[in-house]
Amino acid sequence: MVRKVILLFLSVMLLTGCSGASSGAGSAASGASGSAEASEARRDFFAMDTFMTLTVFGPDAEAACDAAVAEIDRLDRLFSTGNPESEVSKLNAAGSLVLSEDGQILVKRSLETWKDTDGAFDIAIYPIMDAWGFTGEDRHVPAPETLAKLLPLCDAGKLQLDEDSGELKLPEEGMMIDLGGVVKGYASAGVIGILKSRGIESACLNLGGNVQVLGKKQNGNPWRIAIRDPEKEDRYLGVLHLTDTAAITSGGYERFFEEDGKTYHHIIDPETGYPAENGLTSVTIITPDGTLADMLSTSLYILGTDRAIRYCEEHRGEFDAILFTDERKMYATAGLRDILQPTGSVTWIAE
Repeated sequence: MVRKVILLFLSVMLLTGCSGASSGAGSAASGASGSAEASEARRDFFAMDTFMTLTVFGPDAEAACDAAVAEIDRLDRLFSTGNPESEVSKLNAAGSLVLSEDGQILVKRSLETWKDTDGAFDIAIYPIMDAWGFTGEDRHVPAPETLAKLLPLCDAGKLQLDEDSGELKLPEEGMMIDLGGVVKGYASAGVIGILKSRGIESACLNLGGNVQVLGKKQNGNPWRIAIRDPEKEDRYLGVLHLTDTAAITSGGYERFFEEDGKTYHHIIDPETGYPAENGLTSVTIITPDGTLADMLSTSLYILGTDRAIRYCEEHRGEFDAILFTDERKMYATAGLRDILQPTGSVTWIAE
């Protein structure tokens, strides 16, 4: 469990400000030049099955930080599949439910992304995830006949959302959903909105590798975010200089287990029911829309190198991406030319 938390925490290492993974916590404050009323607050806590860090600079930062943590806790209670009283658990048990406003937004956006990525992002994947044991601690390779039986249930295209009433129906017995692939990005976007409403202009959120920054550091410089090398925990692929945006990474190194000498990770390909093996080791999405970044990091990882590059080209200008392959080759969208400092060679795409 400790290894899992550390890997999640280091999946995107923060060079300054938000995390102690590199140069130390709160180092961005050393160059502060704000007014005497400005303050700094920091929270380290565990939620949504991962270790999180919030660092906030501004007027009444302590209260703003408390409000941010409260929002994350609220969304965790609402959408955790491990909480029998959550909205998702009640839906999965009953087969239909009138969703909260947050639930409707998440399901609607998830279904849009499912369609746009040819089914790569599928919130109906829960039965397969459960069969692999990724919903608990008993992880194992399921029998092929088990997966064959469950695959027809893992199809978000069958979900029925009534946008007028907000009711979501799971039309086939055994269908279940999991919003874990989108809720952290949604939470980070919501927290940014809360901080802005409280007059905060500088903050860094690290929600288990899902990073979103508000404004610039206190010294006026962009936040420096290092993207971890998925094969070497103490190295990174490059440094991003970010302002008012999210950088969210997905990789098979985050959650995995070994059986009979082979490693199996948690990012399941909905087409096969097995962990995706399509040529990519990690995918980082950079966009101000944390919800979109969360969904696309998983989607492009599942699509694999060639299809992910094509998707980036077809959606040029809508987001930026860093793709790292099994052969240790790095691709990055051209929109990152001025803000990405790579440690190795890069092939630029979506020019």
